Amino acid sequence: MMGAMGAWVVPVFLVAYALQVGVETLLLGLNLRRASRARGVPPALEGALDEDTATLSRAYVVAHGLASAAEGLLRAGVTLAVLLLGVLPWLDQALGRAGFEGSHRFAGFLVMLAVGSGAIGIPFSLFRTFAVEERFGFNETTPRLWLLDGLKALLLEAALGVPLLYAVYAFMRWSRGSWWLWVFALLVGVQLFLLWIYPSVLAPLFNRFSPLPEGALKTRLEALARAAGFRNRGLYVMDASRRSRHSNAFFVGLFRPRIVLYDTLVANLDEDEAASVLAHEIGHFRRHHVQRRMAFSLLGLLLALWGASLLLRWTPLYAAFGFDGPSLHAGVALLVLCGGAFLFWVTPLSARVSRRQEFEADRFAVELARAPGALKRALVRLAGDNLSNPTPHPWYAAWHYSHPTLAERLARIDDVALARRPAAR
Repeated sequence: MMGAMGAWVVPVFLVAYALQVGVETLLLGLNLRRASRARGVPPALEGALDEDTATLSRAYVVAHGLASAAEGLLRAGVTLAVLLLGVLPWLDQALGRAGFEGSHRFAGFLVMLAVGSGAIGIPFSLFRTFAVEERFGFNETTPRLWLLDGLKALLLEAALGVPLLYAVYAFMRWSRGSWWLWVFALLVGVQLFLLWIYPSVLAPLFNRFSPLPEGALKTRLEALARAAGFRNRGLYVMDASRRSRHSNAFFVGLFRPRIVLYDTLVANLDEDEAASVLAHEIGHFRRHHVQRRMAFSLLGLLLALWGASLLLRWTPLYAAFGFDGPSLHAGVALLVLCGGAFLFWVTPLSARVSRRQEFEADRFAVELARAPGALKRALVRLAGDNLSNPTPHPWYAAWHYSHPTLAERLARIDDVALARRPAAR
């Protein structure tokens, strides 16, 4: 029997979890309702987006949103069942009866939970890929390629994740009260190591990366990078079209990254538009957004580990969910399953910061490439090619969107270009 001190643990969690699920469901419902009822091109995008694309984009948003709602509700139900119906204590006892103890019990317990969580997502991944993406003309993935990607990801996660669990257990078991500092240092080291090996070892397991062919586009992009003082490890094209028709561009690396363009982006954008996209990405580095995001992420990790170090010693937490006593694996599992309900409220703050950085990168792109029209055309082309929602509900966008809406970005680019005109005369 848990004492009076812990009698409120489950009720508090249930209230927090109900609020999380309720807010997420409400926001998604508002967004889907708005998308399903809207018609035509939004006034702010008239002349930029055609009506057929706007209509198709909203249908795509609804299809994906319904799948997300179904998965979210299923995961919520499974999470509550696992926490409240004694599944975790049963699994713990089963591992004990099978002879798992110490680090093996720690790793085995958490691996089985991860496998269960991943299994829930498999049918939804299949549905999104071969129903939703196929219906809207994006999917290029074959069942064989989908399966191979999944097996590669699973083997990679096992090869990296299982040894990491044993290392985390060793620090937690033998470092006593300071374990959270040692685990933090370990995770920082692992993250930096993965950033280092990702371009040359991990990414090529899933895609081919070829140097951007010689020509006008490469010359233009290299000149743009030099003008910005942007040191990089070269321009590469990724064979994204093997799996999808979506377009994008990204950088790989922290201090001297590779510039990676989807082959679909190279095919769909003209030279000026591609240069404006690259200028935007350079803006993130020149404004130190990547380093700031990592710093805030690591600060959040440090605070989370410190909080975990306090909660793992709190006996009522274990009794509230049916465990006979404290254990490292039970504590970690409970914090992972319950923690999202309390950290969920940080989401809109993180999204707001990200949107502000996107505006800053757009401003940098206008100042560097001096082609606001090309940047606007590129954003409209990418939004159309990816069927981005032209009319998101403002509450949903404020809570979840890491990028400003297309209408907001186009208006801000116009403001930046207008402000620069007197200086250009």
